[in-house]
Amino acid sequence: MAAIAAWGALLLHYWRSGRLSLLIHPAYHWLAVVAGLVLLMAAASLAIDLVRSKSTRRRAWNSAPNNPESEATEQHVNLLPQGWATLLLLLAAIGGFLITPQPLSSQKAIQRGIGDTTTTIARAPKAFRSNKRPEQRSLIEWVRTLEVYPEPEAYRNQPVNVSGFVTKLDGYPSEIFWISRFTITCCAADAYPLGLPVRRPATMPDYPADTWLDIRGRMAVDTIKGDRLLIIEPQSMQKIPVPENPYEF
Repeated sequence: MAAIAAWGALLLHYWRSGRLSLLIHPAYHWLAVVAGLVLLMAAASLAIDLVRSKSTRRRAWNSAPNNPESEATEQHVNLLPQGWATLLLLLAAIGGFLITPQPLSSQKAIQRGIGDTTTTIARAPKAFRSNKRPEQRSLIEWVRTLEVYPEPEAYRNQPVNVSGFVTKLDGYPSEIFWISRFTITCCAADAYPLGLPVRRPATMPDYPADTWLDIRGRMAVDTIKGDRLLIIEPQSMQKIPVPENPYEF
């Protein structure tokens, strides 16, 4: 009962605090809210049944105080420990209140294939069209536009204004990093990273991995590790706080 109530309260707590967006797609927030309410109502119903059951047993025991069978039954009910599964569920819910969910990191982006064009293209939509001007495209719109029409020269010198977190890959020159974001379909478990390489000018600071940046500049074409890639040449890079909702959809 306590575990059910704790999980119901945790779901509603994440929703009220805005942290639910770190875990699931906004389209499914209502399901989490409904689940939280149902769990709380179920816990309340169990609590009422428990109180009524105890009251019934107490009346039965009082009516036969010398009945050893009644006394043994009462003692068995009171002393029966909760199962390990219930205890683990309760501890997990308490941990959810104590530990704040964090956005997926650059290390997770590397593990899930950021910079791997084969993996990215395999996940590309069958068709995508954006009528936005280049400087209005989000990072995910840039990546999907490039996936549909992958000739880098088509985008040379186009203005770009995107935000994301810094991801640094082994084997790339030190001045090159990837500006990345995760996109999710359902929840953080199915999130995968999208991003574009950035060539940092020597006059700009070298930001560490996981730093969130707003980047303004122009698109260029460069050969990196034997591949011709569309790459961002920044004219400005500004550090920004982690967005309230760090994922793309």
